[in-house]
Amino acid sequence: MAAKEKTLSDAFYETLKDVFYAEKQSIRALKKSAKAAKASELKIAFENHADESAHQVERLTQIFELIGKPARAKTCEAMQGITSEMEEDLEDFGSTEASDAVLIGCGQAIEHYEIARYGTLKAWARKLGLADVEKMLDETLQEEKKADALLSKIAEQDKAAVSVKAA
Repeated sequence: MAAKEKTLSDAFYETLKDVFYAEKQSIRALKKSAKAAKASELKIAFENHADESAHQVERLTQIFELIGKPARAKTCEAMQGITSEMEEDLEDFGSTEASDAVLIGCGQAIEHYEIARYGTLKAWARKLGLADVEKMLDETLQEEKKADALLSKIAEQDKAAVSVKAA
């Protein structure tokens, strides 16, 4: 008997399970980053985005319901790799002057992965005619882009502070 041909709907569900796992891992990484951050603005940014990510997990659960599928997580190898690198970086740079800059880099790696995934899922939701789901995914996508922009802003401010110190 021939295997059933996979569809875009199947790919959508599999990727949704992947991002569900990734988002849960992201919350843990954000909380850990908030504890490790030295600059108060960075600490607050990580804490606020951890809260926002918890709402994103709830939104994903609603999306699973809307498509009539169980809310299941599938191990996301990419997020495991990113968070593993973050652990190594915290070990190597956690007590150094570069620690906040390294945390920002790790945070942006997570955000960029999520932006890529949510952008893809949003496009697929449109193709599948899932307008409500598309809107929800876009809401999350915009939150991820905003978090990334805030990290860039903090990094640039930090860079300015370092150059003033050096002068």
